[in-house]
Amino acid sequence: MLTSKQRSLLSSLAATLDPTIMVGKEGPSDALAKALAAEFKIRELVKVRFIGEKENRREHARGLAERTGAELVRVIGNVAVMYRRADEAERRLIVLPR
Repeated sequence: MLTSKQRSLLSSLAATLDPTIMVGKEGPSDALAKALAAEFKIRELVKVRFIGEKENRREHARGLAERTGAELVRVIGNVAVMYRRADEAERRLIVLPR
């Protein structure tokens, strides 16, 4: 569970990122969850844009975060920010305050 300070830090870091995962009108599928999990192997902080399934974006974002073992940082508009700490210590670029 992220604290408010941690969420604030992650939100500020995400401000410069572009969305790398797009959720279409079909909603989040297993293939999309696998793509998101693969994205977390590359980076710790990921932006997800909801293009077609905008009504339930908050629920879909929570579901995707659970399926990939990530933390949902925020959902603003049609964009969700998710964080998952890198497994290997040498790949950890984000240091969260306690």
